[in-house]
Amino acid sequence: MRTVGVEEELLLVDRESGEPRALSSAVLARAAKDIAETSAGAERQANDYRDPEEETFEKELTGQQLEFATQPRTSMDDLMQEIVRWRSEAARHAGDLGAGVAALATSPLPVSPSINVGKRYQWMEEQFGLTTQEQLTCGCHVHVSVESDEEGVAVIDRIGPWLPVLVALSSNSPFWHGNDTLYSSYRSRVWGRWPMSGPTDLFGSAERYEERVSAMVATGVLGDRGMVYFDARLSHRYPTVEIRVADVCLDASTTVLVATLARALVETAAREWKAGRQPLGHGVSLLRLAGWRAARSGLDDDLLHPVTMRPVPCEEAVTALLDHVRDALEESGDLDMARKTAMSLLEHGTGARVQRELLERTGSLGAMVAECARRTQAP
Repeated sequence: MRTVGVEEELLLVDRESGEPRALSSAVLARAAKDIAETSAGAERQANDYRDPEEETFEKELTGQQLEFATQPRTSMDDLMQEIVRWRSEAARHAGDLGAGVAALATSPLPVSPSINVGKRYQWMEEQFGLTTQEQLTCGCHVHVSVESDEEGVAVIDRIGPWLPVLVALSSNSPFWHGNDTLYSSYRSRVWGRWPMSGPTDLFGSAERYEERVSAMVATGVLGDRGMVYFDARLSHRYPTVEIRVADVCLDASTTVLVATLARALVETAAREWKAGRQPLGHGVSLLRLAGWRAARSGLDDDLLHPVTMRPVPCEEAVTALLDHVRDALEESGDLDMARKTAMSLLEHGTGARVQRELLERTGSLGAMVAECARRTQAP
């Protein structure tokens, strides 16, 4: 069974006002101190295994963000437990500094992001200017194992039309600088400002993929291969396809759903490639429109059907995705969970709807953020 790993970016916030706080360096220092104190004077047995926090938590572009990465997992129950664990640990370390963490893909409150210290980040700020300075967005990246680069590129060529449905399911960023954007996933629109982001045309082979990436880096617009921000790309660090379209999800169960569907999409696409089935072949222009529609609608309005690229009720698009990956979900034992979680989102709403409902109930963006910080840690 293919392994799945998740990277989540969390927003560091003031526990009372809900305003983002640039505390990532301090939180990382607390995490490192905690692990050092835990390990001091104790000899680890050769067969002991513990996920070291200094390798789990990382800085991101801005000081108001904190990222963690799970281990590769085959069991979605194990993945859920690890996501809940690291969210809780992040909240604990932030709490020592009088802050909290919120799984929100944009800050509902106005903020002036601070770019973290580092040669790479400083280069990005000089190169891209305001695009970098305003890029306080929190995403969820899913890594799914592949057998080879050739298989990985075949997968990338085939999953593109289905990724907007993942955007809709994960949508969790309706607010930007104190305003309702009318979008469900405004993060994806802000992220799209990077010139190297978004959907891709068909590559056809790993060789052509490599040629494209090398040509992009050779322009000098990108600092390195890690700045190739395709919606789905070959990881430059792991033998995986990395799917990068989702908002960080308010509820951990939604994150697990996104990871489950991502793995099923990769498995389904790999089987289609091995069977000689050709990709749908929608061009970038249509894929961009599907991504925009998903960002605007979430699960509150029509989406574009991944096969026909015509507007359909969101329920129909989600059902089409579940049907498309049904065999893979059945074989992994995840079909019932995926259906139940997806149907619950359709009924009760994504994080975007929850945020709007909380604001209507509390009348305060700060109170809404505080409640979202509480929900972030809920299993």
